[in-house]
Amino acid sequence: MSTNRLSRRAFVRTGVVLGAGVSLGVPLVSHGSRAEAAVAIASCDDWGARPPSEPVTLLSSNPNKILVHHTATANSTDYSRAHAYALARSIQNYHMDSRGFIDTGQHFTISRGGYVLEGRHRSLERLRAGQGHIVGAHCTGQNDQSIGIENEGTYTSVAPPAALYSQLVNLCVDICTQYGLSASQIYGHRDFAATQCPGNVLYGMLPQLRADVAARVLSWPTVRRGDQGERVRTVQYLLRQHGASLTADGVFGPVTEAAVGDFQRSRGLAVTGVVVGSTWTALIVTVRTGSTGEAVRGVQSQLNTRGYGLVVDGIFGSRTDAAVRDFQSKRGLAVDGVVGPRTWNALVV
Repeated sequence: MSTNRLSRRAFVRTGVVLGAGVSLGVPLVSHGSRAEAAVAIASCDDWGARPPSEPVTLLSSNPNKILVHHTATANSTDYSRAHAYALARSIQNYHMDSRGFIDTGQHFTISRGGYVLEGRHRSLERLRAGQGHIVGAHCTGQNDQSIGIENEGTYTSVAPPAALYSQLVNLCVDICTQYGLSASQIYGHRDFAATQCPGNVLYGMLPQLRADVAARVLSWPTVRRGDQGERVRTVQYLLRQHGASLTADGVFGPVTEAAVGDFQRSRGLAVTGVVVGSTWTALIVTVRTGSTGEAVRGVQSQLNTRGYGLVVDGIFGSRTDAAVRDFQSKRGLAVDGVVGPRTWNALVV
């Protein structure tokens, strides 16, 4: 992560406290107010971070790439959450006390046990919002435009554990989905600095990482003023679900544009009045049997464009469940009757 290769191991001197147990039970899905995330991330508060020595810098622009690092430390066999949290504290202590950084340099850290942790304060907040970038300190010349991910261990001659790699994929999926990045925008630290980081083996795995991420990143349609049709109606139903007062008529006029802008402002997104990926992921609400409301109407209306003949009553009953399951089967999705991000995406693309 540091541009000084020899100093990367030095933070171990601060003494990472090893946990006693081994646990690979890392949750892969975090259920928040916005949408399902691919990975659960422990916040700075969760792992006991110190406050920054001065406020972190928030840019209004979004990051344009991901940089993959390794910590160049011992390949620990302690896969516990306690070890992951102690690692995060040790890195922060070294960065602040020995390197003079205001906070942890990287935005996120992944332990060898597969625990994902926020590094620099407010990085998780901005990721979940899908808007804005926290300036880091992980690669000279790239700190104001890239998200840095540290992977615990040294990968010059060995590969990372499966738990770590799986979570690296998941985290990159979240970042690419939230910020509208392509998987081709994932790089190694050495692509921008004279360093061995992230190690020859992990660097050699980046093409596979890009392929694995690309296979899972959702691509959302752009909907804006002047558009008409079922996508617009879906946006309107979802806006109504979140409290907007407008008619779901399928016409994207000034009232809908204003409602989109108000929603974006309420979620800390760029206020454009245009519905793109980050706004879609903020708008969608996971619904299933027993759910009621405007989001259910949006699902029913979309299904009816495919011939399911449902009553658009906002009640997710047995007929809606059967239609959702049939649609999921035809689209190669998990057939569970739950309309989460992937099923919503399949309905509107």
